[in-house]
Formats: sequence, structure tokens, C-alpha cells
Amino acid sequence: MKWNRYTIKTTTAAEDILTAALADIGIEGVEIEDSVPLSEDEISRMFVDIPPVYGEDDGTAKLHFYLDPETDNEAMLESVRQVFIETAQFIDIGEGTITASETEDVDWINNWKEYFHSFSVDDILVVPSWEEVPEDSNASMILRIDPGTAFGTGMHETTQLCIRALKEHVRPGCRMLDVGTGSGILGIVAVKLGAESVLGTDLDPCTIPAVEENMAANDIPEDRMSLMLGNIIDDEALKEAAGFERYDIVTSNILADVLIPMAPSVYTALKKGGIWITSGILDRRAPDVEEAARKCGFEILETSYQGEWARVTARK
Repeated sequence: MKWNRYTIKTTTAAEDILTAALADIGIEGVEIEDSVPLSEDEISRMFVDIPPVYGEDDGTAKLHFYLDPETDNEAMLESVRQVFIETAQFIDIGEGTITASETEDVDWINNWKEYFHSFSVDDILVVPSWEEVPEDSNASMILRIDPGTAFGTGMHETTQLCIRALKEHVRPGCRMLDVGTGSGILGIVAVKLGAESVLGTDLDPCTIPAVEENMAANDIPEDRMSLMLGNIIDDEALKEAAGFERYDIVTSNILADVLIPMAPSVYTALKKGGIWITSGILDRRAPDVEEAARKCGFEILETSYQGEWARVTARK
């Protein structure tokens, strides 16, 4: 559906106070747009390797909120103006103006499909459900992958780096743990390569339908691949359920700032001689992941690069 979008021009000093006041009158989910740099603590909690870059803070801010066109927008806007009057008595709210626009009626869940088409990772062909396998395809493996709202089409360099490592290290009958499984693409590749079983873990509940649908699309039996929600770094119950010294391979295509504290948990999950395949690492962060792995007792087998991304492969 379409929504009426309203933008308040104010100051950075007043944005938090106005946001709280708007919530008090029934407006929730306010979007704040400003140029205030993030603190080191805020950046660390984002788990990103490339923090957002802002221009110079000019002291101004925009607050965006949305109202259903079928409701009495004018009555709500009058309440907003009253908030301006009350707030301006003790803090500078700047312009304190409201402008209106209308959002597009966009299907955000499915709109990405126009950008996702069949592609190859060496001899593996990845095909979304809405496309047919090309008649002239000579791929050794066909993957039917739809990520839904979970991460992992296979197009990203980090996923491709992991797939290539799986082709090298998966052996018939091996067990694999896929931390941050997303769409389940790495686990599905492993089963197709001969892995006996794969356990995927993730924090995002959206992975459950995505993995189930992709398993069905690729004829992966339920007894070969399963999924658990939780954080293997600090969730002791999840660690117990996953098991210790149980896996021949652990894959984790996440981010360096997650991989580093994860290293001890992966080490205890792997059998002696087991392989840890990590990616999601910016090339400049690869030494940090290598160091974290070595501190736990891993031997670094290889660090590979594709574009600006790296994969570190280590052995227990």
C-alpha cells in the first residue's frame, strides 16, 4: 500500500527529544537523517568492516515518518505542530517545518528478483526458481537458490570463495557445521558434494523458510541437513546441541569482527585435522582473522582473494 510520508526539518540537538515526543502522540518508527558521525562503540556494534561515511555535521536533521492515507492525517499533523511549540520552549528546533510526499507502492520483498539471474561459479550453475536451466549448460552441478529475505545467492565474492574451498575439502561422509547459514547455499553445496550431514546455525529467523525452500528445490533430504537458531559464540545451549569435536568442516561466511571471537568455539566444534573455511573478510582484515585462528591452535593453510574480499582456510 502507499503511505503519506512527512519530513520534519529540525536540529540534531532536538532530534531525540522530538522523536520521543512523536512517539507519545502515536507516531512510531521515525527515520532520522543527519550527518552526525557514529561513535567507535556504535560502529563496533554494527559488525561492519566498512563503516558508513558522513559529510560534515551542519547541525541540521530530518525526521521522516509515515501515516496511513485512510486515517485523519491533518489531525495528527496538528498534534505534531503542537509538539513543535512545546519543544521550542526549551531547545532550538531549527526550521520546525513539515513537508509531505507519497511513497511508491513497491513490492520490496520481490523487487530484487530483476537483478538476480543464472550465473556460474566455475562448473557450478546457480539458477533462481523463476528461470530455466539453459539447454546448452554443461555444468557439473545445478543449484536452485532463492535467498528470500536471508543472505546468500552465491553471487557475492565471499560465497564463491567458500564454494571453491568446499570443492577442495568436502569428502564423502564428512560432517559440516555452517555458521551463519543464510539461504543454506554452502550446506546444500556440501551435501551435493557428498557430505553426510550439515548443521546450519543463524541468528535470523528468516533463514528457516529460506533454507527449507532451497533444500526442497535441490532435493536435499531432511536427514542430511538441519538448522538451529542461535549464536554459537555465547549460546552455551547451542554449543552443546551442536556438539564438540564432531565436525570435519566448519564454514562461516560472516565478517571479520564476528569471526575473531568465534574462533575458539569453532576450534572446539572441529575434529582434530578438521578444516575451518572463513570468508566475509575484507582483504585488509585477513591478517586479523589469521592471528585469531593461530591463537586458538589453528594452522593457516591458505588465504585466497577475490576482488577486495578474502577467504582464510585453517586446519585444527
